[in-house]
Amino acid sequence: MAPPVRVRRLTEQEGQKLQQIVRRGSASSVRFRRAMMLLASAGGSAVPVIARLVQADEDTVRDVIHRFNEIGLACLNPQWAGGRPRLLSNDDEDFVIQTATTRPTVLGKPFTRWSVRKLADHLRRNVARPVRIGREALRCLLARRGITFQRTKTWKESPDPAFDAKLERIEYAVNERPDRTFAFDEFGPLGIRRTQGITYFHGCYSVGDDKLWGVNRRRKGIAPTWAALRSIRAARPDGGPIYVILDNLSAHLNWKIRRWAARNKVELCFTPTYASWANPIEAHFGPLRQFTLANSHQPNHAVQTWALHAYLRWRNQNARHPDILAAQRRERARVRSERGLRWGGRPLPAAA
Repeated sequence: MAPPVRVRRLTEQEGQKLQQIVRRGSASSVRFRRAMMLLASAGGSAVPVIARLVQADEDTVRDVIHRFNEIGLACLNPQWAGGRPRLLSNDDEDFVIQTATTRPTVLGKPFTRWSVRKLADHLRRNVARPVRIGREALRCLLARRGITFQRTKTWKESPDPAFDAKLERIEYAVNERPDRTFAFDEFGPLGIRRTQGITYFHGCYSVGDDKLWGVNRRRKGIAPTWAALRSIRAARPDGGPIYVILDNLSAHLNWKIRRWAARNKVELCFTPTYASWANPIEAHFGPLRQFTLANSHQPNHAVQTWALHAYLRWRNQNARHPDILAAQRRERARVRSERGLRWGGRPLPAAA
């Protein structure tokens, strides 16, 4: 049997970008679907589950994952066939991208960011390695690699001192205890005209049996979070320990919730700061928006809530069997062990 296909471990920037595309949608349906595939794979979903999630062929999902592991986020953009032969080699293109992602001041230029005209001129006049490329061709290359000079890009580097430890705990819960692992998060606000106010969808996801449920509430807070955690606890009424993955919203960190979780054998696995993409539920919020909220015209929140619940019922009725999901997780773990890899494609720590 061929080894399972999974994305490598996402960087913070890649996780944030994929989460943004899936949550907010994209002008390109191709980018949206591919981002959903990658985010679901990073959350531990197998290829068959992802194929059903995006209604695509399994081979298509594997191709996207392989392409991402090779070239990163550039795989989100479709590459159409045809056109004139290429004038630049792959090495030339890599050099152009390397230059474009280097601050001009580092290269001795008196400006803080590039423009297409400035970059093309610099490449043409570069003594060490001149590259002749027109502005339009350069603009297309940058767009294909996801680089823009409209403003100086800044990224939020995680200041979390327990960044790796938190990811390790999430990895353990998702891969070693999937039948007792759940994910929780909110998305919104969901508006209905100006006179109807807003609501937030509070969602819960069971990793082991691929079930998603939730409810709309008027606001985020301690009480809605507590109610969601109690519903998760009720999903495993045997009283055994469970794991809940959630982000660092202040309501999630409340001392009352922490005390309740400790008393009820609920381990709260918080995602690292600025890394909410590590929450497995993120990949499943995209279809929920796409198929119930996008292009919709609900007259009020009651109708909107009914539409969300109708979709959730349909989704859960068509979920894959838990035994199949468990067998796929075991096989992925075996292959990673043979290759000396951890979750996300990271190498195992060297033996002391």
